[in-house]
Amino acid sequence: MDQNKAIQPDNTATRTALWRALHVQADELPHIIEDEIGLKLISPEKNWQERPDMKYTKRLRASIVARARFIEDIAREQIEKGVKQYVLLGAGLDSFAQRNVDISSEVDIYEIDQPETLAWKKEKLIENGYKISGNLHFVPVDFETSSWWNELLNSGFDVQQTTFVSCTGVTLYLTKDAIIDTLKRMALLASGSAIAITFYLPLQLLEEEDKPLMEMSIKGAAASGTPFVSFYSIDEVVKLAEEIGLKEVKTVSTNDLRERYFKNGTDNLLPASGEFFLVAKT
Repeated sequence: MDQNKAIQPDNTATRTALWRALHVQADELPHIIEDEIGLKLISPEKNWQERPDMKYTKRLRASIVARARFIEDIAREQIEKGVKQYVLLGAGLDSFAQRNVDISSEVDIYEIDQPETLAWKKEKLIENGYKISGNLHFVPVDFETSSWWNELLNSGFDVQQTTFVSCTGVTLYLTKDAIIDTLKRMALLASGSAIAITFYLPLQLLEEEDKPLMEMSIKGAAASGTPFVSFYSIDEVVKLAEEIGLKEVKTVSTNDLRERYFKNGTDNLLPASGEFFLVAKT
């Protein structure tokens, strides 16, 4: 078999990209975010919308599009303020660079993820006619054997420049020690840099209707060899960030995102409880 044919993106990256596309195709206006680029790259089977992980996960889809929009709002805000570097830790099939050409050309974008996911993504972008600009940097990292921070520095990243770092859907899979190390690395960024990183509440703190789905997700993740290992209360995350020395620490909850993006919706699209953001400065 051709080696390139064997390269596949991470399943979670694929699923979240399809959820973003499904939002555009299945949910009523106004859409939280318009992003069908991942769908174009993946080119799934014709009945992909009927898959169980698409058809029965409306609240999770809402969470993913809210997460993507929130991060994108901060990224645009930071770039408009003059930030020249944007780091996506766990970039997956994010398409900020392709959909925001008006401002993405003004900033160096560093997408960090597993080597197979980034190699597949780069190949598919080129196949679909997207130009890989000189300021878009793919930073492949085997998180089990190497340091994302070292690989970032080796990719031309300037630690003296103010930066925005997003990290979504990652901490769930990291040990506490790895999370602390990641936050400490972020704290080394130039003064005034901004970070936004997602964490996950323990099962008992979820809204009742979300508990069964999370229980299924926990079992599925364990069975696939990528178990969920880290859950935190909001107070625990705030304490952790303050102890590490991050500044202007705040959290953004599911309810905050519902109020921000969903209050004018007409189709009862609401994000699941469980995920929340830590937003801070260095």
